[in-house]
Amino acid sequence: MHVLRIAMALSLQNFVFAIFAIIPIFEANSINSEHHPHDHHHHHGLKSLHFTLFDQETVNKTAFTIVNGVAGAGLSELASPFGTLFVLNDPLTVTANSSSKVVGTSEALTITSSLDGLQGISVAKFTLNLKNHKGSISVVGVTHNLNPSDHPIVGGTGDFLFVQGYITTSPVSFSGLNVIFKIEFHVYWPPYATSAHKGNN
Repeated sequence: MHVLRIAMALSLQNFVFAIFAIIPIFEANSINSEHHPHDHHHHHGLKSLHFTLFDQETVNKTAFTIVNGVAGAGLSELASPFGTLFVLNDPLTVTANSSSKVVGTSEALTITSSLDGLQGISVAKFTLNLKNHKGSISVVGVTHNLNPSDHPIVGGTGDFLFVQGYITTSPVSFSGLNVIFKIEFHVYWPPYATSAHKGNN
């Protein structure tokens, strides 16, 4: 039960996992086709990309507790002790099925920052290998264990150089030491980002 609690807390507190909104443009698919994002250009010259991936986390295989926090009274099973430090390196798949295609990885750390053990400060880097976009997206924010959480995008590399936006993370399922959560990406390129990227090619 203790390990399961850690698994639940770890997965729900992962990142980042997100980031902000500006103006839609690269309108991408529904939950059945998010792994094939499409690019669209706004009439003002901005562009955006929207897609969903699934983080496949396994406690003590891809995700570990590095520091145990200070246990308080009355923590729920989805909470982790204040100050607990988690690190992870999880595969990102195109559907919730763990055997579906892997198109990236998530590297993150989370520190439980609320006294009730339900929130943590998260920092994460998503390395992506999509059909038309390759590179990484970095996020930072506060993740809540029980509710969907938005995290701002703070930077990117490759095709995601200078991007802005946010991601939304939410738990999907818990099965033993395996945790799956959905990550919705909302990525926006300001005009100068497109120019800078072309200039580097």
